[in-house]
Amino acid sequence: MKFKFAHNNINVLDLEKSMAFYEEALGLKETRRITPDSGEFIIVYLGDGISEHLLELTWLRDWDRPYNLGDNEFHLAFTVDDYDAAYKKHKEMGCICYENKDMGIYFINDPDGYWLEVIPQNR
Repeated sequence: MKFKFAHNNINVLDLEKSMAFYEEALGLKETRRITPDSGEFIIVYLGDGISEHLLELTWLRDWDRPYNLGDNEFHLAFTVDDYDAAYKKHKEMGCICYENKDMGIYFINDPDGYWLEVIPQNR
């Protein structure tokens, strides 16, 4: 039996704001969407157009408060081919929340406070 990694899910308060952030900051685009007739939730899958892995954003109609991220000890990681350009873009966006220059990585925050690690592709 073999398993293939499919996606990661995060819940978001403002779906449009989150989608705009992920497209601007990381180039992720919507690949498909699930919207039930009841309107109780919307699920949007974002992809990078390179890998098969997807990021699932879930919006819940009846959720009215920020998500409790605990100590935020989990994160998603992304490699980038032009680390310096990505760093400059994220600095301009004001979304860098932590840097480790010795390791050559940094983290950005999405609109809901999730941490996203940025790693040079050839590291």
